[in-house]
Amino acid sequence: MTDSIEATRPRFTLPRGACDTHCHVIGPACSFPYAASRPYTPEEETDKLVLSTLHERLGIDRAVIVQATVYATDNRIVLDAIADRPHARRGVALVETSISDHALQTLHEGGIRGVRFGFVRHLWTPPDPAEFRNLMHRIAELGWHVSLHLDATALGELQPMLDALPVPFLIDHMGRIDAAAGLEQPGFAQLLEWARRDHCWIKLSALDRISATGTPFVDAAPFVRAVLAASPERVLWGTDHPHPNPRHPVLHDESLVDVLPLCGDDHALYKMLVANPARLYGFVD
Repeated sequence: MTDSIEATRPRFTLPRGACDTHCHVIGPACSFPYAASRPYTPEEETDKLVLSTLHERLGIDRAVIVQATVYATDNRIVLDAIADRPHARRGVALVETSISDHALQTLHEGGIRGVRFGFVRHLWTPPDPAEFRNLMHRIAELGWHVSLHLDATALGELQPMLDALPVPFLIDHMGRIDAAAGLEQPGFAQLLEWARRDHCWIKLSALDRISATGTPFVDAAPFVRAVLAASPERVLWGTDHPHPNPRHPVLHDESLVDVLPLCGDDHALYKMLVANPARLYGFVD
C-alpha cells in the first residue's frame, strides 16, 4: 500500500521553500476523465486536495505537478491544481508535437514550464525526431525545459539528439537505475558523465523505484550523494506521489524525506530542495 494522509510526519524537517518537483494529481474522474488509451487505470484518486494535505504534512511548500499519463495530453487537471496555488505550483505537460503556438502560450500562462517525453520503448512511443526538434525550438522561446523519461543506459544512443537540444533537458527518476546493480553499473557512470554538462539536469525522484531493499530506501542514498557531488547546481528532488506502478508494496512518503540527511549536507540539500527548483521554475519568495 502507498502513503495515506493519516501517516506520520517525517522526522527530518525540510528547509523553508522545499519543492517536490515530481508529483501527480489524479481525479476526481467525474471532473477529469481518464484517456481511453491510458496505459493503466489508477487504483485510487489522489486529487489536488490530497496532494495539498500530503505536502503540508511533509513540510513541502512548493510543487511541480507532472501530467499523469492516464490523462494523455489533456492537461486541464494540472492547470486546475496550479490555479489553486499559482505562486507555489508549476507544471510539466504532455503534449503532441503538433500542438499550436496558441495552445503552448495558454499552458505557459497557466503555469506550465516544461514538456515531458518518454524514450522507454515498452512504456512510451518515442516522438518523431523531426517533429520533436521543431517543438524544442518552439518551447525554447517560452523558456521551458524538456523532461525525459529514459534508461540511463540509453544515453549514449540518444547523445546526438541531446547534444542538439536548444533547451535544458531533465532526466527523470535518476535514469531508472537500480541500486542493486551498484555504483559502478554502466548506466550510472553515463548518468554522472551527463550530469556534469551544463544543459543537463537530474531529477532525484522516485527513490523508492531506485531502491532494491525498500523502506527506508537507504541503499539509494549513495547514488544521490554521487549525483549531488557531480552537479550540485542542477539536481532536483521529487516524491513521485502517488507512486504509479510502485516497486515496493509498502511505501510511506515520509520515508522519502527521512532518507535525505543520508544523501547530503544541509548546503547540498538546500540547493536540491529550494534553490535549484526556484531557478528552473521561477519561484519567487
